[in-house]
Order: sequence, then structure tokens, then C-alpha cells
Amino acid sequence: MAEKSCVKRLQKEYRALCKEPVSHIVARPSPSDILEWHYVLEGSEGTPFAGGYYYGKIKFPAEYPYKPPGISMITPNGRFMTQKKICLSMSDFHPESWNPMWSVSSILTGLLSFMMDNSPTTGSVNTSTAEKQRLAKSSLSFNCKNATFRKMFPEYVEKYNQQQLSEQVASERVSSEMSHDKSSKPVLDKNLDSTRADMQRVGELKDVRKNKKQPFPTWVMLLLISIFGVVMTLPLLQL
Repeated sequence: MAEKSCVKRLQKEYRALCKEPVSHIVARPSPSDILEWHYVLEGSEGTPFAGGYYYGKIKFPAEYPYKPPGISMITPNGRFMTQKKICLSMSDFHPESWNPMWSVSSILTGLLSFMMDNSPTTGSVNTSTAEKQRLAKSSLSFNCKNATFRKMFPEYVEKYNQQQLSEQVASERVSSEMSHDKSSKPVLDKNLDSTRADMQRVGELKDVRKNKKQPFPTWVMLLLISIFGVVMTLPLLQL
């Protein structure tokens, strides 16, 4: 059972978090156990974790703040093992370095900062940037399958539902455009065939006109001139 000073300290920290939220971090105690906190870290822009939502737990000892908590992550992330305690200077892996002045917000801020780093530690894993990005993209979907997450963070469930709706609308729009393109293609082909036929007829008419405009043959002209000359000289020969 938690000591009275521990409960008062955690209640005070929760009020402080509600009053002044920490950027990229949401944390809340379990309604049934103030020693168990649930958190969501949002991946920072410019990192492989951008767009990711990482859900985890902090388990405080009954002697908090004089003893450090245990920290674990539930969402697959490519940086830490899931369901395993993470080794931090602010966790129960290093009670000798624990400072009672540290709060929940400072613990999670340190965790988020350490997550963006590549330094190996107990509970860390080594994955590629592409793998981290893939896990970030699927993180919210993964979290929403967890009943406790849905209960603790309804705002993220709503965010996921909105994303799904937006993707569905976009998919339907693309399908509609593709269907429209397919239905209009026969008409387009028919118009193209008609245009080609018209161009062919125009070409044929040009050929006919060209043939009609061919010059009178030269040899015919010479023959006509010769006949005309003979006809004109006949009267002179009779004289």
C-alpha cells in the first residue's frame, strides 16, 4: 500500500501536468491505482518516430519519491523492447542515481529524449530507420486494440477514428475517379476514331482537288496549234 506522502506527491504531480501539459507527452494515473501511470509519447518531427504514438506504463514504488519507478513501453517502436523494463538513470535500474526532486514530467521528458537517441541500454533494440517509420505509422492502430489504452486515452481513439474516416473518403474518391476514367475511355476512343475518319476524308478531298487542278498537257496544246496553222494556210495555197 502506498504511503500517504507518496499519494499526496503523485496527486500533486498529476494536477501540475493537467495545469501545464508537457509537449509531446500525455500521462495519467490509473483510476484504480495511483501507483500505476499510463503515458503516451508522441514522436518528434524530423525523427524516424514522427507521427508515432507510443504507449507505456510507469510503476511507482510505495516509497516514491524516495525510490525510483519502473518504466516500460507497450507499443512496438524499434527503439525499446516491449513489456520490458527500460534502463534509465531515472528508473529503478539505477536507484543510486535517483533524485527525489524528479517528477513524472521530468521522467517522461528524459524517456522521450533518450528514445530519440541511439545509445544502447538494457531493454533497447537496434532497428533501421525504415522499420521505425513503419512502426510509427502503425502505432495508433496498434494502441487502439488495447482495451486499457482505449479507456485511458479516448482522445487518441477519436483521433484514430478520424484518420480512418479520412483515409476511407480519400480511397472512395480515388475509386470514383478511376471508375469515371474507365467509363469515359470508350467515348474518347470513339471520338478519336471519328476524328481520324474525318481527317482521312479531308485528305481524300484534297487529293481529288489536286487531280482536278493538274495543268493541260503540253503535247495537246502543240497539236491544236499545228492544226490551227494548217487550217489558216489552206486558203493561201488555193490562190
